[in-house]
Amino acid sequence: MRRIDVVDYRPEWPNEYRHEEGRLTSTLGECLVAVHHIGSTSVPGLAAKPVIDILLEVRDLEELDTYDSAMARLGYEVMGEFGIERRRFYRKGGDQRTHHVHAFPAGDEHVTRHLAFRDYLIAHPEVADEYDRLKRKIADEYRTDSDGYCGAKNDFVVHHEYLALAWFSNRTHTL
Repeated sequence: MRRIDVVDYRPEWPNEYRHEEGRLTSTLGECLVAVHHIGSTSVPGLAAKPVIDILLEVRDLEELDTYDSAMARLGYEVMGEFGIERRRFYRKGGDQRTHHVHAFPAGDEHVTRHLAFRDYLIAHPEVADEYDRLKRKIADEYRTDSDGYCGAKNDFVVHHEYLALAWFSNRTHTL
């Protein structure tokens, strides 16, 4: 049974991301359009479960599927869509999870959603602080219940994703 551990921000997380980004880029090559660090470990100062979330934008999911054995050689468990259409999900580290990789076609709405939420939290430290407090509180309540933990933060995430998408859209239209 996996424990839900939310820990203080660790300054090594960006380096861990960059290391894994290099491994993925050299393995997946031309299939990749872009690689992004997402999730709480990508927001400086934000407490997080110590799992590096990586977002891949790919040319084609079927092409990416041909790399399943290569991903397995990198230590990833290949999970398929894993509940989200047009996604490929990979996880690394077993019960001591270290990395999650979420892959979507380039430009997919899920890509925008993840990047908007990340950038919104970085630009709005008061919201990041509120999210930090919430995650710490519910991690204590749902120590071994991943579904309960995710459910308890869902309203916050959905509300702020909505605000983040509006903010992100306005921001990208004014650049």
